[in-house]
Amino acid sequence: MAPPQRPVLRAADWRAREAAHIARADELTAAHRRRAARGEKHPVEDFLFTYYSYKPSLLRRWHPGAGVELAEAAGERAGWRWYTSGDTPGSVTLDADALRAERGALIANIGRVLRATAGRSGSFGCFGLHEWAMVYRERTHRHEVPLRLGQEATDAVVEAHDLKCTHFDAFRFFTPAAVPLNRDAPTRERQADLEQPGCLHAGMDLYKWAVKLGPLVPGDLLLDAFALARDIRTLDMQASPYDLADWGYAPVRIETVEGKAEYVRAQRGFAERGQALRERLLGAVGAVCAV
Repeated sequence: MAPPQRPVLRAADWRAREAAHIARADELTAAHRRRAARGEKHPVEDFLFTYYSYKPSLLRRWHPGAGVELAEAAGERAGWRWYTSGDTPGSVTLDADALRAERGALIANIGRVLRATAGRSGSFGCFGLHEWAMVYRERTHRHEVPLRLGQEATDAVVEAHDLKCTHFDAFRFFTPAAVPLNRDAPTRERQADLEQPGCLHAGMDLYKWAVKLGPLVPGDLLLDAFALARDIRTLDMQASPYDLADWGYAPVRIETVEGKAEYVRAQRGFAERGQALRERLLGAVGAVCAV
């Protein structure tokens, strides 16, 4: 039996989608690029470009995803990595076999983390205390921003709560004094066993996974993941111990009952958005390997 024929996007259609994608990407990164040109730093928005180390230009590259042919694209994309000639003369399509051969193990691992996280219920009792644990009993901090409550009161907030961080890439920045206060000790090897959809960092990491999956991820999914990461990062820092009033951010005072409720409401909304994106990413992974 012959394999099913791939849908073919006409040149006018895919070029219009690509142009719209580039315009959206440029809008999402405009403020960061302007600051970078002036040599200015931002304690909230720079995170997505420094911690993840992905340049704004990466977001501009549009892919249709697997199983789609781009008509009349051979001249423009023939040299693009992991693309090959399609069934229609002059067209190109994703070379899933080449991508699987080169990055199959990485893609399978991403799929394993995504599937395990998607299958769990969200936990909403951490209240963003990972950022507080990163400054606990330390006089030197990661961000050059003053603490909203001062050092002693910040330490007291940490000591008055149960630390429940499940994300290794947040936990690894805990101060030495904060590490034994956490309920568990996440490791990279246990990532798939501990990730849960309520975690803000797990939601931000959907952007990382989208980038690592490369041309498997349609352009709109990549930008949706970036937009979610940007929004999550804002809450992450609003709920942090830092005083960001000079930057225009009102605090989410998680040391209060009202602040905790505000945080959890936002956290649940991000978890819902994240789960929808997780399923879309798993669909992309499924084009190369079973998950």
